[in-house]
Amino acid sequence: MADPDPEPVKSRAGHRLGAPETLGISTLDPAHRPPAMPPGRHVTVRVHMLDDTEELFDVSIKAAGKVLFDLVCTHMNLIEGDYFGLEFQNHQKMMVWLDPIKPIMKQLRRPKHTTLRFAVKYFPPDHAQLLEELTRYLFALQIKQDLSSGRLTCNDTSAALMVSHIMQSEIGDFEESQCRSHLLNNNYIPDQMPLIDKIMEFHSMNIGQTPAESDFQLLEVARRLEMYGIRLHPAKDREGSRLSLAVAHTGVLVFQGHTKINSFNWSKVRKLSFKRKRFLIKLRPDVNSSYQDTLEFLMASRDCCKVFWKICVEYHAFFRLFEEPKPKPKPVLFTRGSSFRFSGRTQKQVIDFVRESEFKKLPFERKHSRVQHNNRLSPLPSPRYHQVPTESGALGDRLDSASQRHWKESALVSSQETSEAPASPAHQKKPRQDRSPSRKEETRDSTRPEHLATGPLTNSPYLSTSPGHSNGLLNGRASLEVGSHSPDVRQPSPLTSPLLNDACSIRTDDEDEVRRKRFPTDRAYFIAKELLTTERTYVKDLEAVTVSFQNAVGQDEAAPDSLKNTIFSTFEPLHKFHIGFLREVEQRLALWEGRSNAHIKGDYQRIGDVLLKNLQDLKPLTANLHKQCDVLMELEKACKASRRLEALCRDFELQKVCYVPLNVFILRPLHRLVHYKHILERLCKHYPATHVDFRDCRAALADVSEVVEQLQGSVMKMENFQKLLELKKDLIGVDNLVVPGREFIRFGCLSKLSGKGLQQRMFFLFNDVILYSSRGMTATNQFKVHGQLPLHGMTIRESEDEWGVPHAFTLVSQRQSVVVAASSLSEMEKWMEDLEMAIETAKTSNGPSSDLLSCSLTDNKFPGECVTEAESEDDMVASRSSLERAAPQRGNTMVHVCWHRNTSVSMVDFNVAMENQLSGNLLRKFKNSNGWQKLWVVFTNFSLFFYKSHQDDYPLASLPLLGYSVTIPAESENIHKDYVFKLHFKSHVYYFRSESEYTFERWMEVIGSATAPSSRVQNCKDAH
Repeated sequence: MADPDPEPVKSRAGHRLGAPETLGISTLDPAHRPPAMPPGRHVTVRVHMLDDTEELFDVSIKAAGKVLFDLVCTHMNLIEGDYFGLEFQNHQKMMVWLDPIKPIMKQLRRPKHTTLRFAVKYFPPDHAQLLEELTRYLFALQIKQDLSSGRLTCNDTSAALMVSHIMQSEIGDFEESQCRSHLLNNNYIPDQMPLIDKIMEFHSMNIGQTPAESDFQLLEVARRLEMYGIRLHPAKDREGSRLSLAVAHTGVLVFQGHTKINSFNWSKVRKLSFKRKRFLIKLRPDVNSSYQDTLEFLMASRDCCKVFWKICVEYHAFFRLFEEPKPKPKPVLFTRGSSFRFSGRTQKQVIDFVRESEFKKLPFERKHSRVQHNNRLSPLPSPRYHQVPTESGALGDRLDSASQRHWKESALVSSQETSEAPASPAHQKKPRQDRSPSRKEETRDSTRPEHLATGPLTNSPYLSTSPGHSNGLLNGRASLEVGSHSPDVRQPSPLTSPLLNDACSIRTDDEDEVRRKRFPTDRAYFIAKELLTTERTYVKDLEAVTVSFQNAVGQDEAAPDSLKNTIFSTFEPLHKFHIGFLREVEQRLALWEGRSNAHIKGDYQRIGDVLLKNLQDLKPLTANLHKQCDVLMELEKACKASRRLEALCRDFELQKVCYVPLNVFILRPLHRLVHYKHILERLCKHYPATHVDFRDCRAALADVSEVVEQLQGSVMKMENFQKLLELKKDLIGVDNLVVPGREFIRFGCLSKLSGKGLQQRMFFLFNDVILYSSRGMTATNQFKVHGQLPLHGMTIRESEDEWGVPHAFTLVSQRQSVVVAASSLSEMEKWMEDLEMAIETAKTSNGPSSDLLSCSLTDNKFPGECVTEAESEDDMVASRSSLERAAPQRGNTMVHVCWHRNTSVSMVDFNVAMENQLSGNLLRKFKNSNGWQKLWVVFTNFSLFFYKSHQDDYPLASLPLLGYSVTIPAESENIHKDYVFKLHFKSHVYYFRSESEYTFERWMEVIGSATAPSSRVQNCKDAH
């Protein structure tokens, strides 16, 4: 006999949907039930929500403020309610916040006639600290209100960009007639008409952006504005000048109009107080400061002072304290000062509480939004290439994508057990196994990833298209009795979640196992993610040529039209194509990661089809790839013909955006094809032949291999040509370095034996000659060539015993001999190996002329005579005046790195490094620091380049890796984390932490190729 269906549970106002009658989670008091409703007369309180709906709540007149606030948050299923508050206009016509501790009757004189406004109270510095999608949606509504009311002031570009994100969230993708009509019927900002065209232009750039992503991007723009989250309180200074005071997470701010003129950080403030109309700020003593010990501001009244003082106390406690301050004991006889204190959780407690707890992610409806198809669980938006305008009106920093801000904990550390939620009454009498979700629900819910370890974002709720239940709350002009439950009679609030039967069911061990497997762990996913991260860097490199170089050099009259046309016709089509390709890869990875229900069928857990389609579309652009040689030749020819153009190119290379030599950017399209080939090879090696993605990957590999094979000869010639051009910039005193037939082999540091002993010299080995030089003592950062030794007829012998110098060998040419010493045995072996190969090649080939020097610097010596000339820095005085007139060069080239690290690099090493470029997020930790810093890291050109995010235009810093060793931390170093590798050079130690085993192996592989360049023979084997 079947059990009878349980009786429906009657709901009351503010009852948490799907929860048992006794359940209540206070947003102000974590892990405790809200205080019971006090007995006595009840009153209906009207609350105006952020979506412009109104809700009625039935509370006791004796209840504390936080009882009402908890009902509002529970009604919306809002977990991060601590960022919000209820404000109302008191009897003095001042907007004040509802005190959570005081009884409502002492705050609202006429509750039935007072409308409270649910609003954002605390504005965090970074919206990524908001862990729930619902929370960010509410913040977006607050920004929308502030824009409309004129409270959030900004320049026209910022306003238009924010409105475009609001429209994308509300009406979806851009359609011109619909967009224009919507703007004519809706005012988002004051004086909107002149900005309609600019808004539409920005809106057209948001195609494909979901409502959740639009909220994220809107907050990203808003948080950079000076008036973000600012609520002005009028005041005057001692001279009577009209000012405004405000409070933010950083401290107390002073405004004149809407311009911030001063700020007092919390660390500098010793005490905040008020006395009658005077608001006092006592500062900590600072000998470097010109401020007085106490600053005084005059406000309109004592109540104005008290209202501002209260919000300052709350802001300070919320953002600065680790936990809620304990209440002071009440004095027995006399009281002094206000008894007001901050009550509730601090921001740190909120973040920790949400991360460590499991809440059922319930759907919510977006009012005004016609886009209700978004089912993403994660708030990670696709990276957009919009630019965030600065306050000056120029387009400035790029929007940070959340996908590069945060990664999942399951790829870093094992997830911790979380507290279990009690079962709903409808399930309490059933066996334990019935409390777990059904298989269908479990499959749907498995799209949500595990906790995030280093990033603060957690999973976001589903977006629902179905109307929610009202849960007994009065909405708008409803005339139902408070506490009734009749969804058929009236429309619910768009923020109300529908009733889910398993909303509070307890997790079983089987469900825990499913949770651990929700985030993709397949090796193919991380290979595809490497494609995404490296493609982002590649697109930025193309922008360096198509945008930055064109703006810096291409607009100048010194640049000939032929050069402009060659660069534009070659790179613009490639840039446009790869932007589209990157967008497709981002969308596929988003589906693969479970940010959409579409992946349930398994159709999107692959990348081969995307690669195959785009590589076939790239074939018509192969002609552009063959033009890289023409671009290099045209640029070199133009620079020779125009001193001004040469200076412009040199100045561009000194800019931050040009983090590698310009010629390297020009050859990036050729490098990228090789990267595609290696990525596809790893996918084909990983997949079994029966895998659904194997056929596409194999076909794509065949296509790209064909193109790479066609371009292989051109790539090697261009790499050699580019390296000769770079060395030409690093050397002075040499002519005709770049000539047909000359090939670069190796450069590096050796100690040359002279009359003054061993002196450090830089040697450059080519297929016909070897040059030696020393670093100039001028601002040019160039190397002065002292002499040359032709390879034809040269012999080489070890000379350690002969001269008593470790790792010494002698170069014996037809005219002179040079004794040199390497820094180590391995360095000596590399040099001797390359020299013997080059000498052997020079015997049979008719290479270029070996005479490179501007004037002969070598003395006439008898064959076999040892040269011990004194080439100290004093010998360069005569040429110093001419050197000082030269323009400065890049001081961080590989030649300079080898000089400082006393090592060498060969052309084979450069070719291997070209194939081993890598990008992605890493956590970095210094030797003596405790925390890990998340950075976007790019490995190229034997260096690590560090960015705050992948959207940044230039790196914050760089780390040349030559000379470093890469290892795994020892147990004694107390690095108790997975996937950590260590970089060490002398006293410099860095720890880096990756997100998965695959990425750990890849970073170890590519960094190992740079930190320990191997011999020519081994590198040649590895290359094949």
